[in-house]
Amino acid sequence: MAELSYRIASALTPGGTFAAPMLSPSLALALIAGYFLLLILIAVVTSRRATSESFFVANRAAPWPMVAFAMIGTSLSGVTFVSVPGAVKSGGWSYLAVVLGYLVGYVVIGTVLMPIYYRLRLTSIYTYLEQRFGFWSYKTGAGLFLVSRTVGAAFRLFLVAGVLQQVVFNALGVPFWLTVTVAIGLIFAYTFKGGLRTILWTDTFQTAAMLVCVAVSIWLIAQALDVPNLGALWQKVRASEMSRIYFDDVRDDRFFWKQFVAGAFITIVMTGLDQDLMQKNLACRSLQDAQKNMAGFALTLVVVNVLFLTLGVLLYLFAESKGVTLPLNAKGLVDGDKVFPLLATQHFSLAAAVVFLLGIVAVTYASADSALTALTTSYCVDFLDIQNRYRGDEARQTRIRRWVHLAFAGLLVVVILIFERLNDQSVINAVFKAAGYTYGPLLGLFAFGILTRRGFAARREALVPVACAVAPVLTWVLNANSEAWFGGYKFGFEILLVNGALTFLGLALIGERATPSHPKRLHDVTANITR
Repeated sequence: MAELSYRIASALTPGGTFAAPMLSPSLALALIAGYFLLLILIAVVTSRRATSESFFVANRAAPWPMVAFAMIGTSLSGVTFVSVPGAVKSGGWSYLAVVLGYLVGYVVIGTVLMPIYYRLRLTSIYTYLEQRFGFWSYKTGAGLFLVSRTVGAAFRLFLVAGVLQQVVFNALGVPFWLTVTVAIGLIFAYTFKGGLRTILWTDTFQTAAMLVCVAVSIWLIAQALDVPNLGALWQKVRASEMSRIYFDDVRDDRFFWKQFVAGAFITIVMTGLDQDLMQKNLACRSLQDAQKNMAGFALTLVVVNVLFLTLGVLLYLFAESKGVTLPLNAKGLVDGDKVFPLLATQHFSLAAAVVFLLGIVAVTYASADSALTALTTSYCVDFLDIQNRYRGDEARQTRIRRWVHLAFAGLLVVVILIFERLNDQSVINAVFKAAGYTYGPLLGLFAFGILTRRGFAARREALVPVACAVAPVLTWVLNANSEAWFGGYKFGFEILLVNGALTFLGLALIGERATPSHPKRLHDVTANITR
């Protein structure tokens, strides 16, 4: 799902400078070890007699309330944990417009995309592209997901590994490469056998842990500010200029309606067209249960983001009341991504430092374990086709699946170490942004399949990867020059919509009208499953 931004939280990288003098490395290590021990115990219990069907879709028997709750942790990350609160200084509560837009996107997912996925009984959602268009469209969609999710998951783990390195492992003399290897090795250990069936339970636990940490952080700051009760706390937050929601300058990237529309499309793409999050939805017993799950998840996510925004206002009020000097970025403005880590580890109590550490670990690993499982699922289903190729041979499916799972775990380690070796925030930021641009072509592909009756002849279908490569490049150029070309206009999240529209246009140029000789590749597939 959507992140607040693509910014790098440089304070959390291995080269950062913050430390936690009140949180000893031995205590931090004990907390982290105990946390992962609980996850492994959950995995042992939930992975018994697991099969490929259990790994990929949890036997399509997951209760929808659990799925809805587990998805909260999956949709957030360590970036969200520090960036959403940190951004209220410059952006107020403008992010809430994006979150409200999510609700529209979830309606589209529940009423348009989910019926397609459930009617076709998909394990990987990108199989739809094969049935609608053909081989190249299918492999392009799945490949775009693998690239974006690999880079995105590695980036988020890179940030948290930096936190652990600074708070715990530097003092113990443990090198960064070992920190990363152990961290991802632990994820592999509790996911390789049970897959999604285990993830639903571990992410439920981790979501609960994250929410408790946010709530406790708010309570501890309220105590430090001598706020007597929740009512007074809410009044204090709403009285602040930092809680402003509506921005009316259309050229501003905080403009309310621009954020709202962008939120809707971000949700459609980064939830509805993302194997990671949709894999959980496909684990529900029926379409009706999946739709209930989506509704419950959407409403809960709004509440969770309000908590994050509330926390952000309180962080700045605390810093102001205590005279804390906040870190600045290269432009001389407060670096919001550093505020929560700085205050939690250097200016709050020991309890707050513990809460921050557990919270950021919980929210990051809830998204990382799900990402690793989704990457394994997509590669096994979309590229190896193990369920059909080795139908009835569960032992061989399991063996291949585990090797793929290990390979992706290793790939994440390699990408994180490349980020660390680069040691250049602008380059890493550019890589992460580039990965985000791959969601635009997914939007264009699915929109072209669902909204039109056009398809591709075999030779033209081979041009689909070209269209999906050209659109992000053109989008990047438009984004880089928008202020000069469009009278000062700055793109925000709506750049995703531009990317999808350019992909849609490229597909329209190479597409052809429906003919009776191409019933499988043309609109008949979509018409039959949405009728």
